[in-house]
Amino acid sequence: MNRRHPQTLETLSLDGLPEHAVPAFESAMQTVCPSVGYFRDEATDTWRLEAVRETGVGDDELMPALVLAAALSGIEAPELRREPVEAEGWLARTLQSFPEQEIGARVLIRPTHLPNPHTYGRIVLRLDAGLAFGSGEHGSTRGCLIGFEGVAHRRPRRILDIGTGSGILAMAAARHLRRPVLATDIEPWSVRITEENARLNGLRNLIRPRLADGWRHRAVRSGTYDLVFANILARPLCSMAKSLADHLAPGGTAILAGLLGTQVRMVLAAHRRAGLVLERRINQGAWSALVLRRRG
Repeated sequence: MNRRHPQTLETLSLDGLPEHAVPAFESAMQTVCPSVGYFRDEATDTWRLEAVRETGVGDDELMPALVLAAALSGIEAPELRREPVEAEGWLARTLQSFPEQEIGARVLIRPTHLPNPHTYGRIVLRLDAGLAFGSGEHGSTRGCLIGFEGVAHRRPRRILDIGTGSGILAMAAARHLRRPVLATDIEPWSVRITEENARLNGLRNLIRPRLADGWRHRAVRSGTYDLVFANILARPLCSMAKSLADHLAPGGTAILAGLLGTQVRMVLAAHRRAGLVLERRINQGAWSALVLRRRG
């Protein structure tokens, strides 16, 4: 999306989603929409997703993604509604809605449109306000960053970030630990954004973005890791539990997110079967993050 001269925009919305389907449909809309929000309807106990994009951009990618989300969730795909958005003033509203954010006791997310003074005692990451996905506002991202804050003292050397998105988790680890991080995603867009953000934050030599589908890529499964971030979706987390445990070094830590509170039991059971133990659960609104460890 052109951040300085927005084109004709539209809002996409999905109504009546059951809670378990929200992560899959949110991920589907994020394939082409830089901004996705979700809202709970208390009266019906269902959820509404809203997203903004340039009109018509990415329809060939979006529709199959929504069909796949419906299949993964076991529901019929709801009607996708489209409404035009007045472009004038959109960028200004975006900037106003993306303030500086302090997350936990250590991380500070600072948008590029704000001054950048030296800040003591914080891991400062600069991000573009036009990239709402991975900006640190989502409960899953915040939960991961808070979880990392609690385990950073272990000084992990080999670090992997699966589903890196904007690269925010990989950058936080690289900045704090001064260690290289392998940052992977199945979306080429995310890999490009991670490269841009690493350059913006002076971490180009530490962040290694890679297009990869979980543990299937040879570069990912070729080693063991002391710390693994996996901020994706509940069902893929479950399916990858054994691979994660096999590639986690003895005493290594995994921080998992992208799951609603109602999905914690399912995800935790899969990883306990693989031999991992729960150290901490972090709740951020409707979303949860799990800090797991391999004995050793």
